Amino acid sequence: MFEVVIGLEVHVQLNTKTKLFCSCPTSFNHKQNVNTCPTCLALPGALPVFNKEVLHKSIMFGTAIDATINEVSYFDRKSYFYPDSPSAYQITQLYTPVVEHGKLTIDFEDGSNKTIRINRAHIEADAGKNIHDGDISKVDLNRAGTPLLEIVSEPDMRSADEAILYLKKLHSIIRYLDIGDANMQEGSFRVDVNVSIRPKGDEKLYTRVEIKNINSFKFIQKAIEVEVARQIDAWEDGIYDDEIVQETRLFDQVKQETRSMRGKEEAADYRYFPEPDLLKVVATKEMLEKYSQIPELPDAKKERFINEYKMNEYNASVITSSVEMANFFETMMSLEGVTPKTATSLLTVEFLGRLKGEQTLTNSLVDALKLGKLAQRVDDKTISGKAAKEVLDYLMENEADVDDVIEKLGLKQVTDTGAIEVMCDEVINANPEKVEQYQGGKEKLFGFFVGQVMKASKGSANPQVVNEILKAKLG
Repeated sequence: MFEVVIGLEVHVQLNTKTKLFCSCPTSFNHKQNVNTCPTCLALPGALPVFNKEVLHKSIMFGTAIDATINEVSYFDRKSYFYPDSPSAYQITQLYTPVVEHGKLTIDFEDGSNKTIRINRAHIEADAGKNIHDGDISKVDLNRAGTPLLEIVSEPDMRSADEAILYLKKLHSIIRYLDIGDANMQEGSFRVDVNVSIRPKGDEKLYTRVEIKNINSFKFIQKAIEVEVARQIDAWEDGIYDDEIVQETRLFDQVKQETRSMRGKEEAADYRYFPEPDLLKVVATKEMLEKYSQIPELPDAKKERFINEYKMNEYNASVITSSVEMANFFETMMSLEGVTPKTATSLLTVEFLGRLKGEQTLTNSLVDALKLGKLAQRVDDKTISGKAAKEVLDYLMENEADVDDVIEKLGLKQVTDTGAIEVMCDEVINANPEKVEQYQGGKEKLFGFFVGQVMKASKGSANPQVVNEILKAKLG
């Protein structure tokens, strides 16, 4: 039996308006090489000037993971030659990073949890982007110099599932803090996975393989599983030392395999040395005090939802998994008379289940106030839960008011006891044999009578009123 050892390096692009060491914009998807200047092109004589907003966001993150925030940190040069790095080095923080020794808790479905240690989070400048077009390769330097926070975990994860839970929690914290958009498709939340195996009970760390450039949680999970299987096969076949070497590999999504990209460099290969063009980074007491005042984070919000709205832990976890959904839910709950049970069901089951294609929580025709109003109409008995689904189907495709749609579709519940009594009498009189069987002890037939009345009313009768009247009439 083998134990899997996983450590993760996550590069988060910080959402500053300008780059780390110059005033060029960090906007995504502009024409190639327009967001550049002598500094981010590394032209002779151009000097970097540190963007303090990056430090502010780093303090917020350090506070969120209960880490040590160094009042003084330093920049270092990491030398490497690659077309997307015009300076032939990257400015980063090797020796004294801004954030050290943090932690993050992941929650399992059975209610248990685990703490993952975070070794460090350091500031560094992003490289440009290589674009391969057939036999030609081009370089876009718009991204060169964009501020990154590289978050490095300890090798504390023991499965692909744990790694995904960690990444989703980290992703959520970044979004809650609003220090980055963490968009994996656009490259602003990039993950490098370090994987190794060892026999169960062995404390030694064996050869680790780094898998780079994976752009979705689904592919990260699959890449880990594929690489673990490759390493176990090599061990069991007696060729582990030959096959498993310290290297960087890529995940082929089509072939569902990892393949060698290059040998993994050691720190000495990068010739790190203190960055001569930048002063030390100082986090003043005023900065630490101001930027440690962070918004409510997922764990705290989940506990509040459990206590305030009396919801179970699972629903609270789902709703607080993203800041957008948590805000959506609280907007729904701000409307008078909306119950947590109805709001939760409409949001997590009905509404999310209908989002498709490019539709999201934030761009759908149904906003939080509209879904909240629909919940209101269920809770005040204007419509049934079943009718609410029909109204929601209509609203997903049409810009309309909730009450207008209820009227248009004729879904308003009949609560007039007189009208419902007439329907109940008609059903009872039409089924004397079933009445006799029910009164003789066959209580399951009660559902038959309810169904017949609801059918007669075309679903518009209030089920609660129907139940009460039928019980009284049938005895």
